[in-house]
Amino acid sequence: MNGADTAWIIVATALVLFMTLPGLALFYGGLVRARNVLSVFMHCYAIACLMSILWFAFGYSIAFGSGSSGYWGGLDKMFLAGITADTLAGTLPEVLFFAFQMTFAIITPALIVGAYVERIGFGFVLLFSALWMLLCYAPVVHWVWGGGMLADGGIFGDTGVRDFAGGIVVHETAGLAALILAIFLGARKDPSKPPHNPGMVMIGAAMLWVGWFGFNGGSQLAADGGAAMALTVTHISAAAASLTWALWERVKFGKASLVGMVTGTIAGLASITPASGFVGPIEALIIGSVAGVLCQEAVSLIRNTIKIDDTLDVFAVHGVGGIFGTIMIAVFGAGAWAAQLGSLVIVGVYTIVVTIVLIFVCRAVTSLRVDEETETSGLDLAVHGERAYELNS
Repeated sequence: MNGADTAWIIVATALVLFMTLPGLALFYGGLVRARNVLSVFMHCYAIACLMSILWFAFGYSIAFGSGSSGYWGGLDKMFLAGITADTLAGTLPEVLFFAFQMTFAIITPALIVGAYVERIGFGFVLLFSALWMLLCYAPVVHWVWGGGMLADGGIFGDTGVRDFAGGIVVHETAGLAALILAIFLGARKDPSKPPHNPGMVMIGAAMLWVGWFGFNGGSQLAADGGAAMALTVTHISAAAASLTWALWERVKFGKASLVGMVTGTIAGLASITPASGFVGPIEALIIGSVAGVLCQEAVSLIRNTIKIDDTLDVFAVHGVGGIFGTIMIAVFGAGAWAAQLGSLVIVGVYTIVVTIVLIFVCRAVTSLRVDEETETSGLDLAVHGERAYELNS
């Protein structure tokens, strides 16, 4: 065991959990109407709790078990069987590696929340998130990070896919699942209402930015120069994308908004995530600068042209950003084109199929969408019996 590595990953684990609670909850909560903010908080908090238990029970074993099929890790590490404080994973206690990966298993289904807020049944959220994490996310983790079929020595030969911190594993899977759910749900009754609290959105985005240092820097799994570079390029990409998003808004609409600028931050962070261990500062500047415009145009395409009500633009920001960053690894020569593009296709198709199947299964058990009266009055009071604001907004 390396003490410095262990200390850094303990900090990184806390930072990644901080991304969901409270970062993502505040970012998403500020973007919805006041009558639905508590339901967003509830979704994020409940998912964090449920994914933690399921990752402990089954998810970690599926992702990082000793199975040799290439498709899943098996069940030999269910409930951390055979793992003690002295068991090592590289230079780290394996129980710490488990905890660090658990925070990724929390935030990935939590990202999907942004696609279905203001109109989805709470029971559906819990059932779908649980099954999706176990049957979609955990197997993909094994394929890419657990030595499975997309890793080195897998179906792409000696040079497998390069995905440092989750462009495919986290952002592509969550983005595509979000898009499919938004299609099945249909649009909100009145999707034109502006965010109720842009200040809350900015605070949440700032927390996500800080937490992302653990997300990307921690993925080095060591306290070394690689972690420092990953942290640095993450920051540069986020800053560049924030500025280009705001500039592009000013060009198109005459004004740059706070919500737009901080959404650009998230686009830059999602885009650099897969590449953060493979590129330097100049490449990060390019990735972030392009992401601020690319993801903004993706928002416009999905909202206005295709007319899908992905409420908080999960696919346009996270999905498109993660896919773009994964491709840029090959563009900059840090990964093989076949492995990068092939893995995007394989994981994309798998995610779409599993998500569609799970939607049918889950809605056979519990309601997918709340009734019209509940949607009109707001999910906070109708579903959870609480209200954040004494406002009819």
